[in-house]
Amino acid sequence: MVQQTERPAARPAPPLTRRLRWRPRSTLARHGLAVLLALVAVVVVVETTSPFRNSQLATMSYYAIAAAGLTVLTGLNGQISLGHGALMAVGAYTTGLLLGPDGEGAPPLPLVMLAAAAVTALVGAVVGAAAARLHGPYLAGATLALAVAVPGLAIYFDHPLGGEQGLRIASPDVPDWFDAAIWFLFAHETPGAKYLAYLGWGTLLLVLLLLANLMAGRVGRVWRAVRDDEVAAELAGIRLGRVRVLAFVVSAACAGLAGAVLGVVVRLAAPSGFTIVLSLGLLTAVVVGGLGSLTGALLGSALLVFLPPAVTNLGIGAGLDGTQAAQLAPFVYGVVLVLVMLLAPSGAVGVLKTVWGRRRRSPR
Repeated sequence: MVQQTERPAARPAPPLTRRLRWRPRSTLARHGLAVLLALVAVVVVVETTSPFRNSQLATMSYYAIAAAGLTVLTGLNGQISLGHGALMAVGAYTTGLLLGPDGEGAPPLPLVMLAAAAVTALVGAVVGAAAARLHGPYLAGATLALAVAVPGLAIYFDHPLGGEQGLRIASPDVPDWFDAAIWFLFAHETPGAKYLAYLGWGTLLLVLLLLANLMAGRVGRVWRAVRDDEVAAELAGIRLGRVRVLAFVVSAACAGLAGAVLGVVVRLAAPSGFTIVLSLGLLTAVVVGGLGSLTGALLGSALLVFLPPAVTNLGIGAGLDGTQAAQLAPFVYGVVLVLVMLLAPSGAVGVLKTVWGRRRRSPR
């Protein structure tokens, strides 16, 4: 007789695996569920914070939209851009021209925002086609020239674009259906600052959903292949120029959408709001948060918005005057950037992943 050997008992699934079995298998469904949970968190935060915090959240939303687009271009495709502030200016000025100072006879706001994204994507296609053969510092220099030139164009064409004073942009009215929904849920009306926070974060979550699915699919894999090894990607049949232009178009559309949100939040599109400092700030947010990560774009944008006021308040509390405390904020931000580059080159997201991996591997 043939002796039958007993099969070893199946190992029980790790606790983390058992907890995550309920997750949808579809990538789109997983991302949609994450966005839905994030939307619930946004509603809770917006409804429980002050109007000042609501305005800060609205500011963070357009920074994060632009940083998410820059993540696609720099973190995923490997193209360094110092001109995203100029692309945001294109979106903001398009919004200002369509909405006007009073909003009378203007198209619906969603159409205006889509138009701003489309116009900026067209500009991005032209710039991307011109810069498709540039690499490293040459590409950075070309986009830096764009960041310097676009605000100057607004001053040169002062009649349609308002010159140095810029274009006043009408603040959007709260839609009746939105006001009724907030009244049904929380029994109060929706102030303007709160609606702008909802508008910015709703747009941001939609952008994150679209980019997350794009990055997880074939297009995202092609972008990573070009970033990691251009020669191998070209031998595999990938057209490098077309891939780079596509990344630039997607990133520019996000920047234009961010500029549209900035315009309705600030109610102004002026050259002083789109200097090279804005472009450098966006790139800094992407680096500090973590290159190639949409979560890193969120974390970097939060640092960009909330760190300077916190440092200023600490400086005033320590006895500094207002001017000295305001000058302390960029210094601390620069120190944080240097420390992140030296101690955590993968950014805040990389640090969190490392800590989480150690906790999972540690015996209990």
